[in-house]
Amino acid sequence: MAVPRLALLAGLWVIARATFLSAPQSMTAAAANIAFAALLAVHLAPRLLGAAKKLRNQALPLVLTAICASSIAFQLAPHAGFASARHTILTVAVLLFALLMLFMGGRLIAPTVAGQFYRQGGKLDARVQPRIEGGLLVAMAVAAAASVFASRPLFVTLAAAATTVAGVLSAVRLLRWRLWALRGRPDLLCLAAGYGWLAIGLLLYGAALAAGRYQTAALHIITVGALGTLTLNVMVMTWTLKARQDPSRARAPVWATILIGAAALARALASLGVYDPPVLLQLAALCWSGAFALLLILLVRVRAYRN
Repeated sequence: MAVPRLALLAGLWVIARATFLSAPQSMTAAAANIAFAALLAVHLAPRLLGAAKKLRNQALPLVLTAICASSIAFQLAPHAGFASARHTILTVAVLLFALLMLFMGGRLIAPTVAGQFYRQGGKLDARVQPRIEGGLLVAMAVAAAASVFASRPLFVTLAAAATTVAGVLSAVRLLRWRLWALRGRPDLLCLAAGYGWLAIGLLLYGAALAAGRYQTAALHIITVGALGTLTLNVMVMTWTLKARQDPSRARAPVWATILIGAAALARALASLGVYDPPVLLQLAALCWSGAFALLLILLVRVRAYRN
């Protein structure tokens, strides 16, 4: 990405965050968020679509574009008289993020695990698992599309079935990677934990849709547990490998992964009203902040080592 465009994207992101904190319902905040999402889509979609040769690989730019579009729709909805649609838009966006994590998580975990098996003198036959990946893409696309019409019982049933299928397929895919046979790779187990949170979250969300309650708690498993765990550990792996360090030797990500797991459970239990929700929300915030504080310390240390 050219430096001026990167600087523009970073500037729009900062403005969007600042205006949201100071005036979350203002047109300025909406305009900054819309501009950031639109510019990101315009930059990414053509390049990724042009590079994707296989149909399954085209899912990445299409999903990223759909996420950007949902962000724009979320910002426009209250100003266009459709404020009540924001919850539906957020749900669709979460499912799109789940689809993105299923796709990217599999593409990252599978070859890395296969490489570790090779170093151990073994072999991993089930890598990307294209048939399962294709099934995941279709199931999650159906779930996201059906969630747009969540006010109709038929589409709720369809979304429940699709997310349940996706949860089962992702669990099968995870099991076929045989992560329990890895030796000395806590970093890969942390990545797998994020994928595991995703499988559990999709299964719980499908069950919650079928039962007609507890959908928010299930979505927190996806957003806090899966998204938080995968994001943190991908950043750790990228940063340490770039510094030519062994990511398996870092222990901070292990504790950070545990803290994110605790945050996900606390946030979900707060939505269920099992205990005192304010206390659970504070606990979730502390665990989440602690996890990313550990990440920051690690990134600073790695950068200092590089210098």
